[in-house]
Amino acid sequence: MHPKHATLGLACVMALAACGDRTPPPATDAPATPAPATTPASPDGNAPAPGASTGPDPMPAPQTQDGQPGQPGAGGKPEATVLNCSTTIEGNDAMQFNVGSITVPSACSEFTITLRHTGALPVNTMGHNVVIALASDRSGIATDGMAAGADAAYVKPGDPRVIAHSEMIGGGQTTSVSFPVSKIQGAGPYEFFCSFPGHWAMMHGTIQVGG
Repeated sequence: MHPKHATLGLACVMALAACGDRTPPPATDAPATPAPATTPASPDGNAPAPGASTGPDPMPAPQTQDGQPGQPGAGGKPEATVLNCSTTIEGNDAMQFNVGSITVPSACSEFTITLRHTGALPVNTMGHNVVIALASDRSGIATDGMAAGADAAYVKPGDPRVIAHSEMIGGGQTTSVSFPVSKIQGAGPYEFFCSFPGHWAMMHGTIQVGG
């Protein structure tokens, strides 16, 4: 080979070796961007408004069975209407008085309670009366009254714990009882209740002397 041609060939081989493999490396995937946090959806599928609380709903205010705020007196029942040192209350076949409290005017020396039985059941199955006594004596009076029987209007004869009591009446009947107001001006508290067996636990209310 001609020496000039051999030198040219060697130079080309050396140039190719110096260049090497210049192929760029394959591109790598960019790191994934995390998705923004989402706000939990409300039960109806809509997202709550910004700033809305996601905690539990506040507890509703207590209500009575008819959904209205309780009235003064026992069991949320209204106070009896008093006129001329007397009042009229009602008892029914559901073992309920229609009032929960009686306030006796302090100007009265004697007070009268009239009881109307607005039901239809007879006295031997759904009799009602009115007994006035200390609240703490109600259970004992009723227990002894049950032993005394229907002929005694379910009130033990001569019971010193009883301030006053009416007769026992059935559906459609009316009775009254009067007593000195001074009898309910002690330490109290005092109650009116029905002493028919089983009724005294439900049929009772407060009675007190007011202004």
